[in-house]
Amino acid sequence: MALYVLYESASGYGLFLAHGIDEIGQNTEAVRSSVSDLNRFGKVVKLAAFTPYESALDALNQCNAVSEGQMTDELRNFLELSLPKVKEGKKPKFSLGLAEPKLGSHIFEVTKIPCQSNEFILELLRGVRLHFDRFIENLKPGDLEKAQLGLGHSYSRAKVKFNVNRVDNMVIQAIYILDTLDKDVNSFSMRVREWYSWHFPELAKIVNDNYLYAKVAKYVDDKSQLSEDNLSGLTEIVGDEDKAKEILEAAKASMGQDLSPIDMINIKQFAQRVTELAEYRKNVYDYLVSKMSDIAPNLAALIGEVVGARLISHAGSLTNLAKCPSSTLQILGAEKALFRALKTRGNTPKYGLIFHSSFIGRASAKNKGRMARYLANKCSIASRLDCFLDKSTTTYGEKLREQVEERLDFYDKGVAPRKNIDVMKSAIETADNKDETMVIVNGDSTEEPKTEKKKKKEKRKHEVEEEKQEKIDVNGSNVDDGTAKKKKKKKSKDDEIVVDAPAPTTEGKKKKKSKVTG
Repeated sequence: MALYVLYESASGYGLFLAHGIDEIGQNTEAVRSSVSDLNRFGKVVKLAAFTPYESALDALNQCNAVSEGQMTDELRNFLELSLPKVKEGKKPKFSLGLAEPKLGSHIFEVTKIPCQSNEFILELLRGVRLHFDRFIENLKPGDLEKAQLGLGHSYSRAKVKFNVNRVDNMVIQAIYILDTLDKDVNSFSMRVREWYSWHFPELAKIVNDNYLYAKVAKYVDDKSQLSEDNLSGLTEIVGDEDKAKEILEAAKASMGQDLSPIDMINIKQFAQRVTELAEYRKNVYDYLVSKMSDIAPNLAALIGEVVGARLISHAGSLTNLAKCPSSTLQILGAEKALFRALKTRGNTPKYGLIFHSSFIGRASAKNKGRMARYLANKCSIASRLDCFLDKSTTTYGEKLREQVEERLDFYDKGVAPRKNIDVMKSAIETADNKDETMVIVNGDSTEEPKTEKKKKKEKRKHEVEEEKQEKIDVNGSNVDDGTAKKKKKKKSKDDEIVVDAPAPTTEGKKKKKSKVTG
C-alpha cells in the first residue's frame, strides 16, 4: 500500500510519496538514521504535489484550521486533486500520513481517505521539514524563513488576541501587590513607631492607626516646638479636636529623649515613605475593584472583590476557576490541610479561601460547613457566568447573593428560601430588561419597528372593542357567530355596513317565530 505524507509548511501544503516502505519495514530507527542524509532520504521520500497559500491571511486561516483539527475547503480540493482517485465501492490502495491525529480523523470522516499518525510518520515529517527547501523548486534562500517568521507572529498574535479590559492576569498581579503592600506597610509602620517612640513615646497610645501615626510623626517633627498654633493642623490629620489637644498636652509632659537633627530628618523621610506606601495601597485596592468589575462582576458582587481576586489568583486564571467544581473551589487554599487529613485519615477541611467571606463568619458554628458548601456552589456558578458571558453584568451575582442571604435566614430562623429556578428566571428577565433599556438609551434603530407593531396591535384591539360596543348598542345583545365572521372583513368597509348587517338575521328569526305561533 502506497503511503502519502501531508506536510503543512508556512508557504503551502506539500504532499510527499514515501517509496520503499516495505523494504524499510517501517523501522523508525532506520528512518531516523537516514533523515540527516538527503541522498538516502530523497530515495525514500519524493514530492508528489505542492500548493502555495494565496496570502498571509490565508496562511493564518489554514494554520488555525489545522491546529483545531479541521479540514478546510482548500485542503480538501488539494487532496482530491493530488491523491489517486478511488473507484466507487472499492477500498483505496493508499493511506495518508499526518502529524495531527484530529485532522486525520476529520479527513477520514469527510473523504473516507484512510489516515494514520505514528512515530514512523513523525520521523518522515521531520526529514521533510529538514530538507523542505530542497524539494521545492524556484524557492529562494531565506523565503521559507521569512514565511515561517511572519506566520509565527500572526498566529501567536491571533492566539493572544483578547479583550484588553478582561485580562485576569492584571487581577492576579494586583492581589499579589496588595498582599505584599499590606505586609510591608505593617512592618514599616511598626518600625516608625519604635523609632519615633524614643522621642515621643506617649504618641503611640494616643494614635492607634499606623497610617495616621506616620502622618502625625511627620507633622510633629520635634515635640518641643509644638504649640497651640499647630492645633488646627493636628485636627486635620487626626480628625478629632480632643485627640489633637491630647497630643499637645502629652508633648509638653513627654518623657522621651531629644534627637539630633540628622536623626529627625531620617525619621521624617521614613514616615513620608510609609504614608506614600499606604496611599499607594489604597490606589491599588481601587484599581483591583475596577478590574474585578470588568473581569468578574458577578463573582465580585457575590463574594467581594478581594476574596474573588484571591480565588482567581489561586486557580491561575478565571477560566481555570470556572473549570473547577464547587467541591474543589470550597477547599481552594487549604490544600496542605486536605492532604494532611488524607494522609492521617483525619477530618478534611470545610473551607479554604472562602472562609474570609462575611457569610461564613455570620453563620453559626454548626452551619459553617454547610454554608461554605452552599457558597462554593454559588461562586462556581458566578465564575462560569463571568467567564463565558459575552456581556458583563452584575445581575446574576446580586441574585446569587440574595440566595446566600436567604440560606443564612433559613439556617437561623427557618424561613424557606426561593427555588433556584425561580431566582434564575428573574435574573434573566432583569438582565434582558437592562439590555433593552440600554438599547433604547443608545437610540438603536432596531427597537423602532417593534414599537410600531405594538402600536398597530393596540389600535386594532381598540377598533374591535369599539365595533363590539356598537353592535351591542344596536341589537341590545351580543353578536352572533355570523357577525363574528364578518369582523374579519377588511377595515376599508364602512362601519354602517358592519353595524346594519345583523339586522335582517334577527328580523328573519322573529318572522319564523311568529309563523310557528300562528
